[in-house]
Amino acid sequence: MALEDRTARLTVLIDPRKKALFERLCAERDTTPSQVVRQLIRAYIEEQTGKPWSPDKAAVGRNRGRNELE
Repeated sequence: MALEDRTARLTVLIDPRKKALFERLCAERDTTPSQVVRQLIRAYIEEQTGKPWSPDKAAVGRNRGRNELE
């Protein structure tokens, strides 16, 4: 899989205990929280669109002036 541009930031507010456990589980699996969140977002996009994620086909703000995936 090609590396994607990682230039946008997503801020999420969660319970501090949940965050601590999430970070510990990520560390135990030698991954970062950011990697896991990106995987979850990719899986959600694929589930909702029924199509494999491809950064080349992402349309943000094009076509009819709204966010969509082609």
